Amino acid sequence: MFVAYFLIGLVACTVGAMAGLGGGIIIKPLLDMLGHYDLSTIGVLSAATVFSMAVVSLIKARNSNLGIDRGNSFFIAIGSIIGGFTGKGIFNHFVVNSGMSTIIGIFQSALLSGLLIIIYVFMRYNHRIKTYHVQNRFVILCVGLVLGLLSAFLGIGGGPLNVAVLVFIFSMNTKDASINSIFIIFFSQLSSLILVATSTGFAPYDLSMAWFMIPGGMLGGIIGTNLVSNISNRWVERIFNGTLLMIILITLYNIVIQLI
Repeated sequence: MFVAYFLIGLVACTVGAMAGLGGGIIIKPLLDMLGHYDLSTIGVLSAATVFSMAVVSLIKARNSNLGIDRGNSFFIAIGSIIGGFTGKGIFNHFVVNSGMSTIIGIFQSALLSGLLIIIYVFMRYNHRIKTYHVQNRFVILCVGLVLGLLSAFLGIGGGPLNVAVLVFIFSMNTKDASINSIFIIFFSQLSSLILVATSTGFAPYDLSMAWFMIPGGMLGGIIGTNLVSNISNRWVERIFNGTLLMIILITLYNIVIQLI
């Protein structure tokens, strides 16, 4: 079983680093499908794996031709941290305190699939949609807050949402949006892990598979960043859209299984 979890971390973070998805958007549906852990544990495993990927990806990106818009992305990241704390608080209230894990799991999957379909349509046809060059830092901060809230509640790390928003409000191409998304994910996942450490601590969670998922995530970050440095923006778009379609199908499958 540890081989399967290592491969999940490796594949999810390789694709996540290439397309700015982070990996959480792939890890969560797959772990939901395996059914070995509850929602809270899946969230911690995903956050730890994606954070490790983000660290090595950003280190690798410093020596590549990938450009990070540190100013605007940092303000989105700050908003994401604030929204992340809020979203995690809402999640903990409904799942940990109220015991509504099954209902929330179905709601998460339904909301996630709906958002991913919208993002897929936007990214597929973004060349025909008007995009912007937003400079107002307050607006950027608010955008980050909403992204962080949704990402923390859904437990996905924010990747697809980040990429779509960066393309829409800053008119970035998909390749630049992908590395800036990883930059934002670094801060959001760090804040998520700090929140766990300072609230419940890590003891209540079965994190035995983290010892295999985190190395997989780190290796995936290295491979993914190397690959994205050497492929065109068009290929990044194809990887992004193809991965979204796969995740949508997995998420819809999880909804059906939970309802049955």
